[in-house]
Amino acid sequence: MIEIRDLTFRYGDGTAALTDVNVSFPSGEAQAILGESGSGKTTLLMCLGRFLRPAEGQILMDGRDIFSFDEREFRRRLGIVFQKLYLFPHLTVLQNLELALVHVTGEGRAAARRRSREMLQRLGISEIEDSYPAQISGGQAQRVAIARGLVLRPEYMLLDEPTSALDANTTDEFAAWLREIRDQTSFIVVTHDLLFADKVASHGVYLSGGQVLSRDEVGKIIRHVRAGQVLEPTTGKDE
Repeated sequence: MIEIRDLTFRYGDGTAALTDVNVSFPSGEAQAILGESGSGKTTLLMCLGRFLRPAEGQILMDGRDIFSFDEREFRRRLGIVFQKLYLFPHLTVLQNLELALVHVTGEGRAAARRRSREMLQRLGISEIEDSYPAQISGGQAQRVAIARGLVLRPEYMLLDEPTSALDANTTDEFAAWLREIRDQTSFIVVTHDLLFADKVASHGVYLSGGQVLSRDEVGKIIRHVRAGQVLEPTTGKDE
């Protein structure tokens, strides 16, 4: 489980991007962090990924403060797929996965290639292993970026706006694919796309102005937002 306790993050000028955030993400589930642009979603993602350090509060992974982990151990346990994907354009799909294993786990080239091929086959994208990122579609690139993260066998995987570059049809296909692989890891999806979130996640949180306005089943959150119901900030810890 990932637990966020009393988390506040401030910019250099003192402006609060997140205020007194309390929420937990149980393992074994797909969860969503929802909100409009500027709501604090990305800042929360960056804190979860240990790229930003909060001014106050704690983030615990399985009861342990994330900043107490060795860098390599932390990156093995929690993977991130950023909105820009960051696939290496001069490497093939297979080589992108191999490189992650070699550099993060120190695995030998032969073993890394074998595990990478197994992951691509398991996720149903082995046919593009020799293609370069420029030769595949946006939806395929998203799958490759997730495969590169999953090959490290993380316990948690963060996805940052995974549908931002996809059209409606590709988004539906991608959502169906994510539902099929949810048993691979515990996903936390950061998105403003409510329809997509409803298709892939069971529960989630809704942020606005850096505060948690709702913690509930994704479908219920969406109904409240669409109905224009006023949501009040909730700062109490999850029960």
